[in-house]
Amino acid sequence: MTNIDRVRGALPIQVTLEFARSEFVLNVDLRLPGTGITVLFGTSGSGKTTLLRCVAGLERAPRAIVTVNGSEWQHDGSVFLPTWRRPLGYVFQEPSLFAHLDVARNIRYGLSRGVPSAQASSISLDSVIELLGISGLLHRKPTELSGGERQRVAIARALATQPQLLLLDEPLASLDQARRQEILPWLGRLRDELKIPMLYVTHAADEVARLADHLVVLDRGRVRASGPVSEVLSAINPLVVLGDDAGALLEVRVAEHDRSWKLVRVAFPGGDLWLRDTGLPPGQIARVRVLARDVSIATERPTHTSIQNILPCVVESIATDLEESQSLVQLRCGESILLARITSRAVASLGLIGGMPVWAQIKAVVLVD
Repeated sequence: MTNIDRVRGALPIQVTLEFARSEFVLNVDLRLPGTGITVLFGTSGSGKTTLLRCVAGLERAPRAIVTVNGSEWQHDGSVFLPTWRRPLGYVFQEPSLFAHLDVARNIRYGLSRGVPSAQASSISLDSVIELLGISGLLHRKPTELSGGERQRVAIARALATQPQLLLLDEPLASLDQARRQEILPWLGRLRDELKIPMLYVTHAADEVARLADHLVVLDRGRVRASGPVSEVLSAINPLVVLGDDAGALLEVRVAEHDRSWKLVRVAFPGGDLWLRDTGLPPGQIARVRVLARDVSIATERPTHTSIQNILPCVVESIATDLEESQSLVQLRCGESILLARITSRAVASLGLIGGMPVWAQIKAVVLVD
């Protein structure tokens, strides 16, 4: 395990377990934050869903410690709370709503499955219904809902149990691209406004960028990296395998609108970026992705160029990419880190080394939040 586990503040979730599967042995030792979304990321067969099912008690690892908010759910052979006694909500890939019940009664079924009040969170069901935008759907049957609407109802039903922890197993995997884009903002609202932690399984890079506060990267049952999402995504040792989606995630603040050119300037600890104006108000905090493939490097400040975002940086480190002809260059811009994917030949011809001042030319910036 690469220890990027510098989680700030209290660490109320511990998941330590060893569980043999036919393909691999799941072996993890994690300390996770008690708020926001922790994304479990990796390719199919990396152990993401198995880890989630162990936390839920649906799989019983013989050697495991699962502690949430100071409460032991499992401790090797001495403590094992069955799933129905664990104050959690579980959202599967398929919503699995009761077809004969309307939305309101499907959600009330979640209320009947709640844990004792001493263990419950303080989530208001009315506020959940409002947050998920389903108040107008309460009298409809599941067959009258879109895929995105059904999944929002399933999330509301899981939250109706008053959980201390919400588990989501690839909740968007069964939806088409349009429905995925429909539900992502609702998940973002839950992340921002609810106080309960969430463990979220996905292999989609855009969901990581949009939702994750903390990122755990799994590979064949082992933790390759774990830490705040911006730190893990910008690390190159080890490189998080995102292919063309490798890059940095920056938290920015809207600083200025240029109405004449339909652009907005956003500020981050390292500089400013211009991007397309999507209507965010001044002062709004948002996330942007700067993909490594969209960053080039110059040793002198470029002039007479169409590229609008040019930042002074320092080379932090260089690593060979997954393809040997390519290199990933980690650049420090003030307090922030960017990645650039360039050819290894370019690294040699520019004489790039650690500590060298350079200019990052950013061809595109993607607003994700």
